[in-house]
Amino acid sequence: MTVMEIDQIDTDRIEMADSSDERTLDMMFEWLEQMPVPEGIKVEIVEGHIFMSPQRPTHWDIIANIYDQLRTEYPRKRIMSDVRIDYPGHLNGFATDVTLIAEGAATDSKGLYRCQDVEFVAEVISKSTAANDYGPKKAAYAAAEIPVCLIADPYTGRCHVFTEPKDGDYLTRLTVPFGRELDLTDTVVGLTLKTDEFPRG
Repeated sequence: MTVMEIDQIDTDRIEMADSSDERTLDMMFEWLEQMPVPEGIKVEIVEGHIFMSPQRPTHWDIIANIYDQLRTEYPRKRIMSDVRIDYPGHLNGFATDVTLIAEGAATDSKGLYRCQDVEFVAEVISKSTAANDYGPKKAAYAAAEIPVCLIADPYTGRCHVFTEPKDGDYLTRLTVPFGRELDLTDTVVGLTLKTDEFPRG
C-alpha cells in the first residue's frame, strides 16, 4: 500500500485545470489518471490523501461473495465495485468495495453517482487501510446517511453492520463471526447475507 501526499506528485508535467491553489477531487483524480498506476491497484482519496492498495485473493473473494448474493435480488447495474463516489468531508472520493445504488439513480454531469443515491456499502478490510475503513470512511458514510454499512474483517473473522445513521455516526452496530448469517431483511438491503464462505486471513 502506498499513501501519497498530493505535493509528492510531479505537477510540472501536469497542466493545472484551475489557477487557484485550492485542490478539488476532480483535479486530484485527473492527476492520478496521468500517473502510471498498475492494474489491480485500488486508488481512492480519503481526507485529501491518496491511497493505493493491491487487492489480495482473500479480499476479492469476499467482495465477489457479497456481490453474488446481492445479485440474487438486484440487477447488475445497481451493484458496483471500486467505482468513484464522492462523500461528505474534506476531499473524500471513495472506491468502495461493494456499493448498492438506489433504483432509478442516474449519474450526474460528470458521470458520477451521488452519495445520496447509495443504499448499502461494504468494505473488506486490508491491513494497510483498515484505519480508513473503521475511521474516516465509516464516518463519511454516516454523514452521507448511507442506511447500511458493512465491514468484513478477514483478519478477525468478523463482520460489523452499522445502521441508523444520525449526526455523522451510526446508532446501531451488529457484530457476527464469519460463518453466521447476517440478517439484513429489516433494512433497505432486504436479504440475509451468508458469511460461511468468507475466507480468513
